[in-house]
Amino acid sequence: MSLPWAVIIAGGQGQRLGGVRKADLRIGGVGLLDRVVTSLGPVQHPLLISTGPDDLKVRLPPDSVAIPDLDATCPGPLAALVAAVDALQKRGVNKGTLISVAVDTPFLPRDFVARMIAALGDAPAAFAAWGNDFYPPNAAWNLSALTDSRANLASRDSPNSLKSLQIALKAQRVDWFVSGGKNPFANLNTLSNLVELGVRAVSACGE
Repeated sequence: MSLPWAVIIAGGQGQRLGGVRKADLRIGGVGLLDRVVTSLGPVQHPLLISTGPDDLKVRLPPDSVAIPDLDATCPGPLAALVAAVDALQKRGVNKGTLISVAVDTPFLPRDFVARMIAALGDAPAAFAAWGNDFYPPNAAWNLSALTDSRANLASRDSPNSLKSLQIALKAQRVDWFVSGGKNPFANLNTLSNLVELGVRAVSACGE
Protein backbone atom coordinates (compact mmCIF):
# COMPACT_ATOMS: atom_id res chain seq x y z
CA MET A 1 0.00 0.00 0.00
CA SER A 2 1.37 3.40 -0.98
CA LEU A 3 2.01 6.06 1.62
CA PRO A 4 -0.72 8.65 2.21
CA TRP A 5 -0.40 12.34 1.54
CA ALA A 6 -0.70 14.61 4.54
CA VAL A 7 -1.51 18.22 5.33
CA ILE A 8 -0.78 19.86 8.67
CA ILE A 9 -3.22 22.69 9.34
CA ALA A 10 -0.88 25.35 10.73
CA GLY A 11 -2.51 28.63 9.71
CA GLY A 12 -4.16 29.39 13.04
CA GLN A 13 -3.37 32.90 14.25
CA GLY A 14 -3.87 32.10 17.93
CA GLN A 15 -6.19 35.01 18.66
CA ARG A 16 -7.03 33.64 22.12
CA LEU A 17 -3.29 33.35 22.74
CA GLY A 18 -2.66 37.01 22.05
CA GLY A 19 -2.03 36.59 18.35
CA VAL A 20 0.85 34.11 18.72
CA ARG A 21 1.15 31.69 15.81
CA LYS A 22 0.43 28.22 17.13
CA ALA A 23 3.01 26.61 14.87
CA ASP A 24 5.73 28.60 16.66
CA LEU A 25 4.79 27.43 20.15
CA ARG A 26 6.70 24.74 22.02
CA ILE A 27 5.39 22.00 24.31
CA GLY A 28 7.94 20.20 26.43
CA GLY A 29 10.71 22.03 24.60
CA VAL A 30 9.60 20.77 21.17
CA GLY A 31 7.77 22.89 18.61
CA LEU A 32 4.18 21.93 17.86
CA LEU A 33 4.90 21.49 14.16
CA ASP A 34 7.88 19.23 14.86
CA ARG A 35 5.82 17.15 17.28
CA VAL A 36 3.11 16.52 14.70
CA VAL A 37 5.59 15.75 11.92
CA THR A 38 7.30 13.15 14.13
CA SER A 39 4.01 11.52 15.13
CA LEU A 40 2.79 11.33 11.54
CA GLY A 41 5.68 9.15 10.52
CA PRO A 42 6.29 8.28 6.85
CA VAL A 43 4.02 10.07 4.36
CA GLN A 44 4.31 11.13 0.74
CA HIS A 45 6.66 13.98 -0.06
CA PRO A 46 6.25 16.84 -0.02
CA LEU A 47 4.41 17.14 3.27
CA LEU A 48 1.83 19.92 2.87
CA ILE A 49 1.82 22.70 5.49
CA SER A 50 -1.30 24.88 5.45
CA THR A 51 -0.24 28.45 6.25
CA GLY A 52 -3.67 30.07 6.34
CA PRO A 53 -5.25 33.04 4.52
CA ASP A 54 -2.25 35.31 5.03
CA ASP A 55 0.41 32.73 4.08
CA LEU A 56 2.05 32.88 7.50
CA LYS A 57 5.81 32.48 7.39
CA VAL A 58 5.98 29.15 9.14
CA ARG A 59 9.37 27.47 9.57
CA LEU A 60 9.01 24.53 7.24
CA PRO A 61 10.36 21.08 8.12
CA PRO A 62 12.42 19.19 5.51
CA ASP A 63 10.59 17.79 2.48
CA SER A 64 7.57 20.02 2.96
CA VAL A 65 5.88 22.87 1.12
CA ALA A 66 3.73 25.79 2.27
CA ILE A 67 0.12 25.78 1.06
CA PRO A 68 -1.67 29.12 1.52
CA ASP A 69 -5.47 29.30 1.45
CA LEU A 70 -7.11 29.94 -1.90
CA ASP A 71 -9.43 32.85 -2.63
CA ALA A 72 -12.59 31.10 -1.55
CA THR A 73 -15.60 31.61 0.64
CA CYS A 74 -14.84 28.70 2.98
CA PRO A 75 -13.21 29.54 6.32
CA GLY A 76 -10.51 28.07 8.53
CA PRO A 77 -9.56 24.39 8.38
CA LEU A 78 -11.93 23.72 5.47
CA ALA A 79 -9.97 26.25 3.41
CA ALA A 80 -6.79 24.38 4.34
CA LEU A 81 -8.23 21.11 3.10
CA VAL A 82 -9.43 22.65 -0.16
CA ALA A 83 -6.01 24.25 -0.74
CA ALA A 84 -4.31 20.91 -0.11
CA VAL A 85 -6.58 19.13 -2.58
CA ASP A 86 -5.93 21.87 -5.13
CA ALA A 87 -2.16 21.54 -4.63
CA LEU A 88 -2.30 17.79 -5.13
CA GLN A 89 -4.47 18.10 -8.22
CA LYS A 90 -1.87 20.43 -9.72
CA ARG A 91 0.64 17.64 -9.16
CA GLY A 92 -1.66 15.22 -10.96
CA VAL A 93 -2.73 13.49 -7.75
CA ASN A 94 -6.45 12.73 -7.67
CA LYS A 95 -6.57 9.39 -5.89
CA GLY A 96 -5.24 7.89 -2.71
CA THR A 97 -5.52 8.98 0.91
CA LEU A 98 -5.01 12.40 2.43
CA ILE A 99 -4.40 12.73 6.17
CA SER A 100 -5.19 16.06 7.81
CA VAL A 101 -3.98 17.06 11.27
CA ALA A 102 -4.23 20.24 13.33
CA VAL A 103 -0.82 21.60 14.33
CA ASP A 104 -2.01 22.14 17.91
CA THR A 105 -2.33 18.41 18.59
CA PRO A 106 0.95 17.81 20.45
CA PHE A 107 0.08 14.31 21.66
CA LEU A 108 -1.05 12.88 18.34
CA PRO A 109 -0.79 9.06 18.59
CA ARG A 110 2.10 7.48 16.73
CA ASP A 111 -0.36 5.01 15.15
CA PHE A 112 -2.76 7.76 14.08
CA VAL A 113 -2.14 7.39 10.35
CA ALA A 114 -2.32 3.59 10.30
CA ARG A 115 -5.47 3.41 12.38
CA MET A 116 -7.28 6.17 10.51
CA ILE A 117 -6.48 4.59 7.14
CA ALA A 118 -7.75 1.23 8.38
CA ALA A 119 -10.98 2.85 9.60
CA LEU A 120 -11.38 4.81 6.37
CA GLY A 121 -11.48 1.80 4.06
CA ASP A 122 -13.56 2.73 1.03
CA ALA A 123 -15.50 5.46 2.86
CA PRO A 124 -15.14 9.08 1.70
CA ALA A 125 -13.76 10.28 5.04
CA ALA A 126 -13.10 9.41 8.68
CA PHE A 127 -12.54 11.71 11.65
CA ALA A 128 -11.06 11.26 15.11
CA ALA A 129 -13.12 11.36 18.29
CA TRP A 130 -12.53 10.96 22.01
CA GLY A 131 -15.76 9.91 23.63
CA ASN A 132 -18.23 12.75 23.17
CA ASP A 133 -15.56 15.08 21.77
CA PHE A 134 -14.74 15.05 18.08
CA TYR A 135 -11.92 16.58 16.08
CA PRO A 136 -12.81 17.25 12.41
CA PRO A 137 -9.32 18.52 11.43
CA ASN A 138 -7.75 15.23 12.53
CA ALA A 139 -9.05 13.06 9.75
CA ALA A 140 -8.46 10.77 6.79
CA TRP A 141 -9.93 11.48 3.36
CA ASN A 142 -10.32 9.55 0.13
CA LEU A 143 -9.00 12.01 -2.42
CA SER A 144 -11.40 10.76 -5.07
CA ALA A 145 -14.25 12.06 -2.87
CA LEU A 146 -12.64 15.49 -2.59
CA THR A 147 -11.65 16.24 -6.16
CA ASP A 148 -14.68 18.48 -6.65
CA SER A 149 -14.32 20.31 -3.33
CA ARG A 150 -12.87 23.48 -4.80
CA ALA A 151 -15.58 23.77 -7.44
CA ASN A 152 -18.31 23.05 -4.90
CA LEU A 153 -17.35 26.13 -2.89
CA ALA A 154 -19.15 28.23 -5.46
CA SER A 155 -22.38 26.44 -4.68
CA ARG A 156 -24.85 28.04 -2.30
CA ASP A 157 -25.28 24.68 -0.62
CA SER A 158 -21.58 24.00 -0.16
CA PRO A 159 -20.33 22.96 3.32
CA ASN A 160 -18.98 25.82 5.43
CA SER A 161 -16.81 23.76 7.79
CA LEU A 162 -14.96 20.46 8.00
CA LYS A 163 -17.71 19.17 10.27
CA SER A 164 -20.36 20.04 7.68
CA LEU A 165 -18.32 18.39 4.95
CA GLN A 166 -17.85 15.24 7.01
CA ILE A 167 -21.57 15.09 7.74
CA ALA A 168 -22.31 15.49 4.03
CA LEU A 169 -19.86 12.70 3.21
CA LYS A 170 -21.21 10.46 6.01
CA ALA A 171 -17.70 10.18 7.41
CA GLN A 172 -16.67 7.33 9.68
CA ARG A 173 -16.26 8.22 13.37
CA VAL A 174 -13.11 6.74 14.89
CA ASP A 175 -13.33 6.80 18.69
CA TRP A 176 -9.95 6.62 20.39
CA PHE A 177 -11.48 6.63 23.88
CA VAL A 178 -11.45 2.83 23.95
CA SER A 179 -7.65 2.97 23.85
CA GLY A 180 -7.61 4.39 27.36
CA GLY A 181 -5.14 6.90 28.74
CA LYS A 182 -5.43 10.64 28.22
CA ASN A 183 -7.07 12.37 25.28
CA PRO A 184 -4.46 12.31 22.49
CA PHE A 185 -6.26 15.11 20.64
CA ALA A 186 -6.21 17.66 23.46
CA ASN A 187 -5.43 20.89 21.66
CA LEU A 188 -4.13 24.33 22.39
CA ASN A 189 -6.46 27.32 22.27
CA THR A 190 -5.80 29.29 25.47
CA LEU A 191 -2.94 30.12 27.80
CA SER A 192 -4.32 27.65 30.34
CA ASN A 193 -4.21 24.95 27.65
CA LEU A 194 -0.56 25.85 27.03
CA VAL A 195 0.27 25.38 30.71
CA GLU A 196 -1.72 22.15 31.01
CA LEU A 197 -0.17 20.59 27.93
CA GLY A 198 3.29 21.65 29.04
CA VAL A 199 2.82 19.93 32.39
CA ARG A 200 1.53 16.83 30.61
CA ALA A 201 4.61 16.75 28.38
CA VAL A 202 6.91 16.96 31.39
CA SER A 203 4.96 14.19 33.14
CA ALA A 204 5.14 11.99 30.04
CA CYS A 205 8.93 12.38 29.93
CA GLY A 206 9.17 11.22 33.53
CA GLU A 207 7.13 8.06 32.99
